[in-house]
Amino acid sequence: MSEYIKVLLSLLWGTLFLVWLLYALFSKKGTSSEPWHQRLLFNWMPLLLAFYLLGPGDWFGHTLIREKFVEHTNLVGIIGLIPCLLGFAIAIWSRLLLGTNWSLSVQKKEKHELIIRGPYKLVRHPIYTGLLLMFCGNALIVGDYRAIIAVLIVFVSFWFKLKKEEKLLTEVFGDNYREYMQKTKRMIPWLI
Repeated sequence: MSEYIKVLLSLLWGTLFLVWLLYALFSKKGTSSEPWHQRLLFNWMPLLLAFYLLGPGDWFGHTLIREKFVEHTNLVGIIGLIPCLLGFAIAIWSRLLLGTNWSLSVQKKEKHELIIRGPYKLVRHPIYTGLLLMFCGNALIVGDYRAIIAVLIVFVSFWFKLKKEEKLLTEVFGDNYREYMQKTKRMIPWLI
C-alpha cells in the first residue's frame, strides 16, 4: 500500500486531534463532571487500546490478530480513505456546531444549549458517528483482524458514553431532549 495513503490517514487523525485540543481551550466551564478515574477507565483506555491495535503491525508479530482480512493494496487503501474523509468532515462539522458546549467528559455546562441543526438533525451523536467512520476506514487500511477488534472496542466505549450523555441531557433539557430523541437515532440515521 502506498505511503501516501498512510500519510493522508495520519494527517486526518492529527488534524482532528489538533482541532479538538484548540477548541477544548474555549469550551464553557462545566458545572458537574464524571470522576476522572471513570473517564480514564471507560473512555480513554479503550481509545488508547484501539489506537495501539491500529498501530504498526510489527508489535503483534505473527499472531492470529495480525492475519489479513483484506489485502493491503492501493485500491483497498483508497476505499478506506473514503469513510475516513467522510467521518473527519462529520466529526469536525459536528464539533464546530457544538462550539463551547462540547466537553471531553460527560458534564453539565454553564448555560448549556441543545444543538439540533446540521448533522444533529439526523443523529444525536454525530461526532461518534464521524469517529466510528474514521476508525472503520482506518481498519480497512490496516487490513488485519486487530483493526476489527479496535473498531468494536471503540463502538462499545462510545455506546456506554452516549448512554451517560443522554441521561445527563435528559436531566438538563427534559421534554425538549425526550422529543428530540423520538425524532432522531443515536449514531446511524434511521437505524441505531
